[in-house]
Parts: sequence; structure tokens; C-alpha cells
Amino acid sequence: MTTAAGRMHSAARADVLDVERVRADFPALHQTVHGQPLVYLDNAATTQKPRQVIEALDRYYRSDNANVHRGVHALSERATAAYEAAREKVREFLNAQSAQEIVFVRGTTEAINLVAQSWGRTNLRPDDEVVITETEHHSNIVPWQMLCGQTGAQLRVVPVEDNGVLSAERYAQILGRRTRLVAVAHCSNALGTINPVKRMISQAHEVGALVMVDGAQAVAHLSVDVRDLDCDFYAFSGHKLYGPTGIGVLYAKRALLQEMPPYQGGGEMVKHVSFDRTSYLDPPLRFEAGTPDIAGAIGLGAAIDYVDALGSEAIGRHERELLMQATAAISRIPGLRIIGTAPEKTGILSFVLDGVHAHDVGTILDMQGVAVRVGHHCAMPVMQRYGVPATARASFALYNTREEVDALVAGIYRAKEVFG
Repeated sequence: MTTAAGRMHSAARADVLDVERVRADFPALHQTVHGQPLVYLDNAATTQKPRQVIEALDRYYRSDNANVHRGVHALSERATAAYEAAREKVREFLNAQSAQEIVFVRGTTEAINLVAQSWGRTNLRPDDEVVITETEHHSNIVPWQMLCGQTGAQLRVVPVEDNGVLSAERYAQILGRRTRLVAVAHCSNALGTINPVKRMISQAHEVGALVMVDGAQAVAHLSVDVRDLDCDFYAFSGHKLYGPTGIGVLYAKRALLQEMPPYQGGGEMVKHVSFDRTSYLDPPLRFEAGTPDIAGAIGLGAAIDYVDALGSEAIGRHERELLMQATAAISRIPGLRIIGTAPEKTGILSFVLDGVHAHDVGTILDMQGVAVRVGHHCAMPVMQRYGVPATARASFALYNTREEVDALVAGIYRAKEVFG
């Protein structure tokens, strides 16, 4: 059988991405919107799916649809093998030490809540401190607020500089003997900033704190090595990595998982149940109560095969070139201001246009076939920091082209023309 990885090797040569060959793998890209060719620049919200992922889902539902772990019949055994093979692919993708450190969840949001309600409820005490940053997605703010309300711990916030870079000085000042956990995005979804998480993890460990990294915006664009980072927890969502929706990953160091209690109960995660007591399976199954998203995990494995075959270097170089082109072009548009100008960014451009609400910009772009995200991007504190109600956000992926950047720029000029 030809694997997804085997089919894809010809689409990348060394560090050069053959974008047209890649685009041929994504059915959703080949359509028109309002009579215009689709230009999909909403990748930070969710990516489109290659046929290799779609085919993996189709194969599972056509041939291997059965529950995992509990059956002895052939379909169940095949489904279990494929599900656990996907876990091993994630382990390799993150360079985790063991597949037992990989927990399948619904997405980054559930992963963060799992850590908060399992590790956090067990370990935090009144006056302990949880440190987050001003650039976090709501999913890396609200669970910690809830946890602090439950435990009496305090929430501390690291501010961001005008260019979107976290204040290293304030971070060092906030860390202290009361810090128990730092929760930080690897990359900001609203600004594109790549945070210096390796350095931040080392500093946190020096004061005895653990670190939770939200990798939702990182894994599709950067090579992630959890052992090199030495993070304690790392989370990401499959749908931002060209995989299915509804599947995600929590990586956690094995010793931590072994000490953490389950935060959901049900079938699949138990050794023995009686009316007197219940004993639980070892991680990761302890944290995967009920029937998991089997197809989603298999689809995520196929997505990882796809990205691995293209190579992070080729993907990164292509996306950086698009970001540089787009940044230079829209910077010349009168009345346009880019929100987030950090020197190290992923392919995210958030901007505001004088006199035009972001939603109106998005509507005009949509009429030109250009799909961008508008609003607060589930990062209201970021909008408050920069004094704007919302931004328009274009975000680039491995299948976007220089011509699509030109279409974005033309669409913004059209918005200026319509709204004067």
C-alpha cells in the first residue's frame, strides 16, 4: 500500500515546496465564492484538509468502523491498531519520550481544561500563582480564571510591548516562589508573535514552576520538540494541522500524568468498577473516558504523515516568504495599521483600516473571494491592549500563493474605495 508520506515526497524537493502540486491535494481550494476563485486566508482558525486525510477517514468508516480496545473481533483489532498507530505518530511528531505521554482530546481547549482540573485542582493552594500573558487566546485564560476561583490561587499577567513581543523584564519580575504554573502560547493567534518559550520554560523551572504551552498556532508552522523545550505540558488541535475537527492532543511528562487523577469518568478508563470503589487504567487511557474520536485520531495521523513528508523547513520557508510579501504590500496602503509587528512571527497579519470596521473589510474581501477572519479572535485582552474593537486577520498556510497575497491586497484597496 502506498502511504500518504510516500505519495507526497515528490511535492517537496529539499527545502523547496511545489505549491501547485500541494494545492492539487486540497479539494476545497478548487471552488468559486461569489463568482471569484476562492482565496482561503483563514488558516489560523482552521486549515483545509488534503485528500490523504479525507481518504483515511473514508477508509476507516468504510472498512474498519468499530470501537477500540474492548473488542476481540477483526474490525475492533484493526481500529485499535490504527488508533494506537496514530498515537505513535504524534509521539514521533513531538519527539515525546513515550506514547504514554500522548493523550487524545477534542482539541487544545479540552487539553488545557484537563490540566487545570486534574493537575491544578490537585496541586494549587490559596495564594499560589498562575502566570499567563496578555496575548493569550481565551482558551488559555478562562480555564485558569476558573481554577483560581476554585482554589484561591492568584492569576498574574505578563504584559506585551507595542510590537507584540512579551516583556521579558516583567516576566522575570513576576516569576517567584509562589509561581506554580506558567501557561503561554507558543505563537499568538491574534498577533502571530512566536514567543521564546524555551527560555521562558527554563526561567519558570528555576523557580520550581511547571509550564503549559498552547501549541495550537505552532505545530503547523514550526518544528516542535517537547524534549528540547523541556515543557511539562503541550497542547494542539488537529484541525489547525490539516487534520479533522474534534481531535487534539495533550502531551504531558509521564511522571506528571501518573500522578494526575482523571477529570472525567466513564467507560474505557477503568481497571475495575464496583459500588465501593473504582480503580483506573494507567495514562493515557485514564484520561480518555468513553468512546474516543477514533476516526479523528486516524485522520490526524494522516495529516502528520502529510506534513512530515513535505518537511518543516520547506513549509516554513514558503510561509515566511508569503508573510514578507504581504507585510511589505499592505504596509504601503494609506490608513492601514498592522497590529503585531514582532520580528519573529508565523504567517499571521492582523490589521485595521482607518474609518472602516473590520467586519466591513471582511465582507468586501469575501465578495472578492478572499476569506479572512474578522473580530477579536477569541483574544479580547489583545484588542483592549491595542485599543481596537476588532481586527481583520489574514493567515497563511503551505498551500497559499503569491497571487493570493496580491488578491488580498487588491481586496483591501477595494474596501478603501467602497468606504471612501
